[in-house]
Amino acid sequence: MDRDHARRTEIFMKEGIPQWVALLGYIFLAIVSTISMPHLFSPVKWYYVLICYSLAPILAFCNAYGTGLTDWNLSSSYGKLALFVFGAWAGTDGGVLVGLALCGVMMSIVSVAADLIQDFKTGYLTLSSPRSMFVSQLVGTLMGCVLAPSTFWLFYKAYSIGDPDGVYKAPYAVVYRSMALIGVEGFSALPSHCLEICYCLFVAAVLINLLRDFLPRRIGQFVPIPMAMAIPFYIGGYFAIDMFIGSVIRFVYEKVNKAKADIITPAIAAGLICGDGVWTIPSSILALTKVNPPICMYFYSSSNPLAGTSY
Repeated sequence: MDRDHARRTEIFMKEGIPQWVALLGYIFLAIVSTISMPHLFSPVKWYYVLICYSLAPILAFCNAYGTGLTDWNLSSSYGKLALFVFGAWAGTDGGVLVGLALCGVMMSIVSVAADLIQDFKTGYLTLSSPRSMFVSQLVGTLMGCVLAPSTFWLFYKAYSIGDPDGVYKAPYAVVYRSMALIGVEGFSALPSHCLEICYCLFVAAVLINLLRDFLPRRIGQFVPIPMAMAIPFYIGGYFAIDMFIGSVIRFVYEKVNKAKADIITPAIAAGLICGDGVWTIPSSILALTKVNPPICMYFYSSSNPLAGTSY
């Protein structure tokens, strides 16, 4: 072990978190959830929550281990497993709500485990105290208990959340509800030919990825990535436009100065993402105060040029 690694290990292990703190904290949260969730969601039985908390540590370990190896948090996959199991267990007696509620519990537990692993690794690299990081995480969680519902209320009052024609379509809400229906009612709950289309697109995605990997690089780079093609179908067309503009900017930047582009691009991307996210706050406030934009665009058919006059 080199000196630098030994120093980091010494500092990281010096202020560890006692195991009894983690154990008692988890038991306390399990008791609170087991008592409170049946009151919040009447179809959820107390033993559903208790069993979910009993199984979650095993899956949390698997998720944390996988995240450490791949840097890919698969908490949603474990949440879907809980969704199908508990939704099918409850059946038609509120199975959709039971599956969604327990899916949220499972995802929260296994996701936090993976996030802590990443944060502790950052603390290890920066010679930070793990105890201080844990306290910071606790403070941040308590703040989130206030800020998250407040932010949701702001969006819920300002926009039509979940409206297919609105700005915030909440695509994952539709996806998870559909999966909950499948868990309760089976494949008959899906729209006509949904499975056939899914099978075809699944095979197409595999073939496109194989084509991209096995073709020479100079040709394969022009083969589209199925994952990137799929995201706009979930989130909306505006995301594809943003990605296209960002890709053009990076392409031009690399042509001008490739070495500098490789260094600056992540910072530019982070700034654009944060700016876009921060803008939603004043945008929501303007929507709440019924402030209309100064420009309105309307597209209509060229065969009926007078259609816009009634808009």
